[in-house]
Amino acid sequence: MGWRVLGWGWIVMAAGLSLARAEDRPPNIVLILADDLGCNDVGYNGRTSWKTPNLDRLAGQGMTARRGYAAAAVCCPSRAALLTGKSTIHCGVTKNNDDIPSGQTTIAEALKARGYATALFGKWHHGTPRVKGGSYVHPMDQGFDNFFGFTDATHAWEKFPTDLWEGRAKVAVTGHADDLFTDRGVAFIEANRARPFFLYLPLTSTHFNIEAPEEEVALHKGHFPEDKPERPIRATYAAMVTRLDRNVGRVLEALERAKLTNDTIVMFTSDHGATFETGNQGASVFHDSNAPFRGGKRTLWEGGLRVPFLVRWPNHVAAGSVSDQVQYSIDLFPTFLAASGAKDAPNDLDGVSLLPVWTKGEALPERTLFWEWRSEGGNQLAAMRGDEKLVITNGGKPELFDVKTDPAERQTLSALRPAKLKRLGEDLKAWLATEIQP
Repeated sequence: MGWRVLGWGWIVMAAGLSLARAEDRPPNIVLILADDLGCNDVGYNGRTSWKTPNLDRLAGQGMTARRGYAAAAVCCPSRAALLTGKSTIHCGVTKNNDDIPSGQTTIAEALKARGYATALFGKWHHGTPRVKGGSYVHPMDQGFDNFFGFTDATHAWEKFPTDLWEGRAKVAVTGHADDLFTDRGVAFIEANRARPFFLYLPLTSTHFNIEAPEEEVALHKGHFPEDKPERPIRATYAAMVTRLDRNVGRVLEALERAKLTNDTIVMFTSDHGATFETGNQGASVFHDSNAPFRGGKRTLWEGGLRVPFLVRWPNHVAAGSVSDQVQYSIDLFPTFLAASGAKDAPNDLDGVSLLPVWTKGEALPERTLFWEWRSEGGNQLAAMRGDEKLVITNGGKPELFDVKTDPAERQTLSALRPAKLKRLGEDLKAWLATEIQP
């Protein structure tokens, strides 16, 4: 067999990659992304009407960020920003039907360049091709060695699809989508135990179609009043969350079987808050999924942006730790890159490495975070520095909130803190002026 030595001291064999010394191996990275999951949907944040033991265990073994934020309040921009480490106006994805420009670098590409095996099993939300008659950007063109899942948003509503993409070809499937994605994730872990890997598992729960396996729904029937008992929407929503939790547990068990628990960063978050839109059929309203926050998906109040956000990395992140530092999904790119051993991140990233927070409990430098949602008839802008957050909705009067003392954003402080209002307004204007034209 042919051997070759790479610059970082690993020995690569034609049949696969093995490591010269175990201590030289960078951590594996598993990123599990829920879809439309609210902060109040998980047990470790206080949910009692159903149980999420695997997520609770993950939180108990790692760090929970009380102030974890998504990069956007709707799917495609949020996912693109997470994958590129750039805000929506800098990665070229501001609308839900935008495609990531092919020139953008993803986490997968950056880690693949460092010798990681990479895989995406789940929802890849592509947009409209940027060139008339052209094709959309495929995940395997942006750093993922393996892909199995959805490529378009409407198809990703299906919890029981009849076909999915296997690489670049469609294949017939049967079963629950998230179960199928988790099956692939478990197999990927087992197949790559001898080399560093990045597994991105963007599951579909609890997005849009309120559907779950019958045996999961049966666990919750009768626990909630239903408008139509023959269609137990509220019980089914609970089943979607508990099935999500069950699949998280399967990933954790796969790491344990492979003896990789201590060598793996497991990150869990959601692409934004829970939705109150038509497809949800009132389930998140009944369950108050974003409590205690105001708003939800497609809004820039805390309910749309603040999300479950937790990480486990044994011997590096203190078990049971809780952070009040602002942590942002855009930060995951530079964080994972730093954890892989890279000395420098690309200088055009908007995020910062969270390793000082995760591993040492240090405070990050003060910074301003920005959000925009100017599509589908919406015109919303927000900027936050520390605990103070500016929100402008549909061209209305700017409002200033203290999200620490008033997380529900009920009381505007615009008249009481005019200097802060002005400062954030100026920061927001300057940020908007940096928008790229993809």
